[in-house]
Amino acid sequence: MNILDTYVRQAPSPQHALDLFANEWSSAMPEGLGITAMPGTAKLFDDPRIAWADARLGFAGRRIVELGPLEGGHSYMMQQRGAASITAIEANSRAYLKCLIVKEVLGLDKVSFQLGDFDAYLATKPPRADICIASGVLYHSVDPVMLLSSLARLTDKLFLWTHYYDESILRNQPTLNKYFEPTESLLISGTYFAAANKHYETALEWQGFCGGPATYAKWLSRDAIIHFLKSAGYTTIDISFDQPTHANGPAFAICATR
Repeated sequence: MNILDTYVRQAPSPQHALDLFANEWSSAMPEGLGITAMPGTAKLFDDPRIAWADARLGFAGRRIVELGPLEGGHSYMMQQRGAASITAIEANSRAYLKCLIVKEVLGLDKVSFQLGDFDAYLATKPPRADICIASGVLYHSVDPVMLLSSLARLTDKLFLWTHYYDESILRNQPTLNKYFEPTESLLISGTYFAAANKHYETALEWQGFCGGPATYAKWLSRDAIIHFLKSAGYTTIDISFDQPTHANGPAFAICATR
């Protein structure tokens, strides 16, 4: 590569910054930025799941920890809704750099994007958070029970959006089910539940890959997740966006408080 090809010869524009990661974005940007070509398609900067979490948990004035911000869409929404601070921890270095682009383009002065593994961060027993947002991360964990345990120590107000394992549903989705190993039994707070490892396989070949740091992740069942939260003392558990036929596997959202 000729180093001079890395220079931008037009007037500054958010488009130039977004184009540094061309074909790697998942998100569509907010309107009104003068962007001529949206980098992605997912509406993560206008996500009804986060609006629902705000209605249940109340972001205004809160200190929020966000796990896996991906491209900063949910971080942006939380700042727009009055969060006092958002600490957003991202392990994927390319996603982290995209978050920094978004921070500059959208002026996210309430957000601190931090590069590192959130499991390792949670293991340091950081200060408790008013709210934790864990959207799209539980089903990318190799030890989701440990992750849930860490979240229970971190906060009394928790938002989760996640896929979950349901053999009766997935057996009717053969193109997805082929990525799962046979089920195993996990003991969670005194009760056994089915779980299964899912392998990423060819998804790892995309530079914009937005899964976990291993070649596989463990999916818990819907009942296992709810059971854990109840056992951890969360007395109010609201469920929405319940999509058992989601194209990428059954999914749901939870706001849990205690």
